[in-house]
Amino acid sequence: MKYAVVFPGQGSQSINMLSELASEYEQINQTYAEASEVLGYDLAGLIRENPEGKLNQTEYTQPAMLSVGVAVWRIWQSRNLPPPSLLAGHSLGEYTALVAANSISFQDAVGLVAARGRFMQSAVPPGQGAMAAILGLEDDQVILVCRDAAEDEVVEAVNFNSPNQIVIAGTVKAVQRAIDLAEAEGATRAIMLPVSVPSHSSLMLAADTQLAQQIASVTIRPPAIPVLHNIDAQARNEPDAIAEALRSQLHNPVRWVDIVQAMHTDGIESILEFGPGKVLAGLCKRTIKELNIAAVDSVSGLNKAKDLVLGESSA
Repeated sequence: MKYAVVFPGQGSQSINMLSELASEYEQINQTYAEASEVLGYDLAGLIRENPEGKLNQTEYTQPAMLSVGVAVWRIWQSRNLPPPSLLAGHSLGEYTALVAANSISFQDAVGLVAARGRFMQSAVPPGQGAMAAILGLEDDQVILVCRDAAEDEVVEAVNFNSPNQIVIAGTVKAVQRAIDLAEAEGATRAIMLPVSVPSHSSLMLAADTQLAQQIASVTIRPPAIPVLHNIDAQARNEPDAIAEALRSQLHNPVRWVDIVQAMHTDGIESILEFGPGKVLAGLCKRTIKELNIAAVDSVSGLNKAKDLVLGESSA
């Protein structure tokens, strides 16, 4: 059974996430402790208690989500199961996938994504950026809606998540105009998302140089398992090419549909999501209905994933 592992990005975090797995597997708290040494604060406490709402602030969300994904990966590795054929991650999750592939060390990645979060937060002043989800329109329709709504501002299609589910990002007023136009075009749903950073839009170009410098400060190795990158659903082996893909990803769309389709074309039969929630599992299933899916955010999810990989059940 050929399978792939995918890692979620921002938006899947929740207070006390993976608490059931943490009570059963020591890898969770060990991973949090390693991250805390790099970050200089108690990551486990942040996840459990969410002081001052920090878990939803980009610079804290990113290292938390990276650590959660890596912790689940470590649990999986400890079970001596056959390795996946492919890895991928949605936005921030791409960094988690590169850690799982031994391309970037966990310690380097923690510092890198914490800095990435700070750069993204400072690129657009609070209250000036927005993101929205558009459901029920084709890709080309959403692209045209954004073009017509932009006027002298910025609004762009930034996450092609599944057929007829696209996220847009830009300035607040332009995103609202795009929502109104999308509804007029027949969108089944068009809603503002609870985020202030317009991720993957051209507004993130303001953080490009800082992120490139930060990426250049870490060691990148050829991945032990191929990682499909967000910008084009292609795998890369050369460290310089991986660095460029990470830099470019900041201000270019996430092509998740292309990633799932590429996995299916490569013969992947099952996709396992490692991390809190089931967002990617749902997107993958909506993109390719034949796929077997498991979301590994609990003991039962872990067991279901094991059974899928060993061919003992299907989803």
